[in-house]
Amino acid sequence: MPTTDIRTALTDDDRAFLARPLHGFLSVAGGPVPPQPRPVWFEATDDGTVQLFTGPESLHIRRRRKDPRASLVVAAPVGERERWIALEGGTTVETDGAHALAQRLAQRYWDLDDPTRAADLAAILAEDQVRLVIHPERVRRLTF
Repeated sequence: MPTTDIRTALTDDDRAFLARPLHGFLSVAGGPVPPQPRPVWFEATDDGTVQLFTGPESLHIRRRRKDPRASLVVAAPVGERERWIALEGGTTVETDGAHALAQRLAQRYWDLDDPTRAADLAAILAEDQVRLVIHPERVRRLTF
């Protein structure tokens, strides 16, 4: 039987699941109705926040100016038992650490020995980036 749990913070088990190279689907509250989630790379931090990098004038950032709330849903891949985590909360935009975050996430998601991927990362690092930090106020999860 599946179990559903709602809390206000990420657990150690949540952080271990979120440390895997899974895509998250981000929705920002200031966007269109109905929401239009976008796949993103992300990192769960030791302080319980979840962060991603994006351009300072990206759609995510522009939309959060209307409403700073966001949600992120992460699910286990096909072939594994069903599991997902959905978190929602306010966001902040941080101007420091975005390039270091992009580097860490690229190492998680890509084979940087591949010259094409290394060039893709170099292009990301050549542009201005900010960190979008989600401060979870509610965390829902389901596991089978």
